[in-house]
Amino acid sequence: MSAEELKSYRLNSMEEPTDEMLEAIMLGVQETARKTTAKAKAELDRRFEEAMRQIKEYRQQSHGMQP
Repeated sequence: MSAEELKSYRLNSMEEPTDEMLEAIMLGVQETARKTTAKAKAELDRRFEEAMRQIKEYRQQSHGMQP
């Protein structure tokens, strides 16, 4: 199935999707979910590292320690 055929089909269409169309749609959803999950994990990791940096900085300032 070509990308154009898939783009032209809409799930709210009156015609039933073929098995090939459903497979292509689900693969697209799977890829989108995978990318979204990876992006969310990267952001969570970034925030965690930033929080750890801030905690370390706060502790050093509070206790008069040098980095």
